[in-house]
Amino acid sequence: MHVPDGFLDAPTSVATGVVAAVGVGVALRKARAELDDRTAPMAGLVAAFVFAGQMINFPVGAGTSGHLLGGALAAVLVGPWTGALCISVVLLVQGLFMADGGLTALGTNITLMALVGAFVGYGVFRLVLAVLPRRLGSVPVAAAVGALVSVPVAATAFTLLFAIGGTADVAVGKVLTAMVGWHLVIGVGEAIVTGLVVSAVVASRPDLVYGARGLARRTSLRTEEVAA
Repeated sequence: MHVPDGFLDAPTSVATGVVAAVGVGVALRKARAELDDRTAPMAGLVAAFVFAGQMINFPVGAGTSGHLLGGALAAVLVGPWTGALCISVVLLVQGLFMADGGLTALGTNITLMALVGAFVGYGVFRLVLAVLPRRLGSVPVAAAVGALVSVPVAATAFTLLFAIGGTADVAVGKVLTAMVGWHLVIGVGEAIVTGLVVSAVVASRPDLVYGARGLARRTSLRTEEVAA
């Protein structure tokens, strides 16, 4: 999903850079409401996990590989605003020190993976969670669905950007088919990883999972009542 330098023209790259800068600026202010002294360290752990996860590529066929995007995972664990910041930091470090994605395309990658990935993933997560039974076991399932949907949506968003300012001589229809098709497969892997990680954290410390806050409180109260 990392967009390299020169894949989009300068006006499109600048426009996505502005979107990314505004999004990160708003996220810096909104994230204060999502974190407290107990949960703030979780953001660092999430960023480290996503960074490590994006270093591992898995084959999806025809020489194509994919990696964890992490937007939905981060949003469910630490909140959408903080999650977007976590992914942005990961992309910044990768662009500066690992030449992964390119600096001129940094705004594009933040827009696609941090903003679209986190907010689409979290939005779908909340919708699915509203339909499922109100219990902690529903959180990993909803998180997995959010991750599954967020990946092809981000791929579709990239295709729209390519249609506006792509520099490669490739038909937009072919780009859309390739991007969405492969990223549906990648989304399955993203869903599995997200579901397993969220399930593990919910099982041990549900109070630290942003997406399970209301459910964790109710579970705690019921446990105390039974003990009494």
